[in-house]
Amino acid sequence: MLEATRKSDPELYGIVLEELERQKHNIEMIASESTACEELLELSGCVFTNKTTEGYPGARFQAGSQIADKMERLGIERAKALYGAEHANLQPYSGSSANYGVYASVLTPGDCVLGMKLDHGGHLTHGSPANFMSKVYRFVSYGLNRDTELIDYEELEAMAQEHRPKLVIAGGSAYPRLIDYERIANIAHKAGALFMVDMAHVAGLVAAKVLPSPVPHADFVTSSTTKTLCGPRGGLILCKAQHARTLDRGVFPGSLSSIHLNIMAAKTWLFQHAFSPEFRATMQQVVVNARALADALARNGFRIVSGGTDNHIVLVDLRPRKITGKLFQDALETVGITLNKNMIPFDPEKPSVTSGVRIGTTAVTQRGLKEPEIIRIANIMTRVAEAPEDASVLEACRKDALALIEPFPLYPREL
Repeated sequence: MLEATRKSDPELYGIVLEELERQKHNIEMIASESTACEELLELSGCVFTNKTTEGYPGARFQAGSQIADKMERLGIERAKALYGAEHANLQPYSGSSANYGVYASVLTPGDCVLGMKLDHGGHLTHGSPANFMSKVYRFVSYGLNRDTELIDYEELEAMAQEHRPKLVIAGGSAYPRLIDYERIANIAHKAGALFMVDMAHVAGLVAAKVLPSPVPHADFVTSSTTKTLCGPRGGLILCKAQHARTLDRGVFPGSLSSIHLNIMAAKTWLFQHAFSPEFRATMQQVVVNARALADALARNGFRIVSGGTDNHIVLVDLRPRKITGKLFQDALETVGITLNKNMIPFDPEKPSVTSGVRIGTTAVTQRGLKEPEIIRIANIMTRVAEAPEDASVLEACRKDALALIEPFPLYPREL
């Protein structure tokens, strides 16, 4: 790959090669990351990149779209079959733009939206003041129970009855436990609201039937196609048939214009691949690995938020270790393990520092790591936490991390 670029722009080619080498020798544990397989890399750069089109199959605004229509229809049918959904829209560019597409479909400026607090595990697009959507809609936020660190469903119901939102959102970016979608759906509908689930982080686990699906309970389900779904950088929206026309208008022309057909082609391949026994086995191991990591870290003296995990995320409170999320993240990056600093529920630290880290097991599971390797990673993390600024300790840990990952190639052949 990239042979033409190597000749025409050696400088840029060298930078891409640097990134490939970094990924090869790095233990990737950022919960929102996964590794795109060779087919996805090919399709993301295929000739559909050349085609501009807007609208939907059979009703495009540009000529020459008949083959694009065929591809989009195939992707829609595969996505619907994978998730048991009544309608699918594959045009969003990301999970965030998928959320914006739903907002554009069913909300008007000033409408009330009830979503999870960002520092309790929600997402920027669910009502954070830092996101521009907070200037358009009136967001109110529910959170977690301080004692259990689980969603406080009683608080959620009380807030829904008090504020009578137009839309209730479930799902987030740092919540390691199962969500009772049916219960929240009942709360939302009782308050006269529509119910949306952002399943971006668990979409692959849902597709593999490792976790319960929100699709039967939600009016709208949004997702990115990376993270546990292990696909290209794009978005997806599923909805009930009764909302299909409204949703499609909200996506185009409501919030997007021309389509990234090359990425849609990669999504179309992905939705077929997610039916495979190989994909399902990987997703099962993702959860096994996450639980093994949480257990190993707990044995080593770390405090695991909520006491464990049900998905691919392990959220760690570092206060008992008397280190910050930023310090731990930076020290581990030196060692060759990447994760991200993350707010924990009721975090006293500022977002740029944090009291915790978020760890994910998708990318390492794709490379073939299982419980023995995960326990070794937990032990390296423990040594780093005990001496995060000791250069000799970090160098020894770097060598151990490199030796651990070397037998597990990023790709089965040289790219």
